[in-house]
Formats: sequence, structure tokens, C-alpha cells
Amino acid sequence: MNEIKQESNLRDTSPFRGPGGIGIIQYGAGNIFSLTAALERLGIPYGMINKEEDFEQYDRYIIPGVGHAGAAMAKLEHTGLVPSIKALKKPVLGICVGMQLLTSYSEEGDSKLLDLFPIKTLKFAGDTNFKVPHTGWNQVFPEMGNALFENIPNGSHFYFVHSYFIEYNVTYTLSSTTYINKFSASIMRDNFYGVQFHPEKSGAYGETLLKNFSKI
Repeated sequence: MNEIKQESNLRDTSPFRGPGGIGIIQYGAGNIFSLTAALERLGIPYGMINKEEDFEQYDRYIIPGVGHAGAAMAKLEHTGLVPSIKALKKPVLGICVGMQLLTSYSEEGDSKLLDLFPIKTLKFAGDTNFKVPHTGWNQVFPEMGNALFENIPNGSHFYFVHSYFIEYNVTYTLSSTTYINKFSASIMRDNFYGVQFHPEKSGAYGETLLKNFSKI
């Protein structure tokens, strides 16, 4: 409750709030305090999207998310924003579970998702040599040129926390990471992007990625 209050106060007093920047889609399944703090540090304008009319105020959008993909999808559907999200033509970035929501299906909760990418979110196989969830820093290797990874060296480290992964598909994989198996660390299709790692917790290169997204 205190964290929610802190986020509310931050949004109300931030000098960076306002139209024309990034609209963060609010649906109750994302811890957005670290994200808004990062945007504030970078001086990137942002605001919150709670209803359909709010989309018109912003030039790009972020879908945050932590926890259970199936539960997150249920919360997102409850907002009534799903048709608007699927119709967006401006850049959209899904972060962590927000990225998984962009796929067609998740083994977590046997859940149908937004189906903006015809790929699946799968559970890491149990392995005595690897701990699940995959938690901590890991290298990310871009697999196609894109402005999202501009000025980020090949093999840079980003921070991950997840038990499910996006199946690797060369058509949509923007960058890859290996943990137990190779998977998509980021994906892209048209104006939709997703990153499995948390850029807002990934130091200088994570901040570079957020800055890059703010200019796409």
C-alpha cells in the first residue's frame, strides 16, 4: 500500500509528466515505481493510461508486468483496453510479463494472450544445474539491427527475473539470451517491441534502451 501511495505521489508531482511522451498502460499487474523513477532520471515525459481516451495523449506506450502471465492477462482484459492496444500503430514496448502478454499463449496458467506475435511463452525445464527463476544479470546478443539497441554493445548485460521464456523464433527475435536454453530476450514485429529483461534495473545500457525507445 505504501508503494502504491509513493507511485501516486510521484506521478502527481513529477515535472516530467505530460502529453507527447510515453503512456504507461495501467492494469494492476506491474510494479511501475522503478520504471517511472528511471524515466524521471532520464527526463523522458510520461503519463498513465487508464482508459481508451488516454492513448491519444502519447507518442509511444509501455506495457509493464510482473508475476503470473495468466493473471496479468485477466487484469488487462478487465480494463477493456485490449482492443485499443491491438489496434495501436505507434511504438509499444512490453517489459517482462508485459512482453509475454504480446505472445499468443503462455504455459503459465494455460493462458491465451494478446496474440500480437504468433509465438509462445514456455516454462523453463527443470534442471539441477540451473535455478528457476532465472534471476540476475545475463548477456544479450542482438540478432538484427534496430534502433532499440543503438549504442548498446553486443553481449551487454541486462537484469532478468523470470520463470517463463519466449520461444526463439528467428523472424521475431530482436536479441537472444541463453539460460538452460536459447530464448528471445527481445522481440519485434511492426510497431510492437518486447524485452524479457528489466531495462529500468539494468544500469547504463538499460537506460540507453529506454532512451532509444523514447525516440523510435
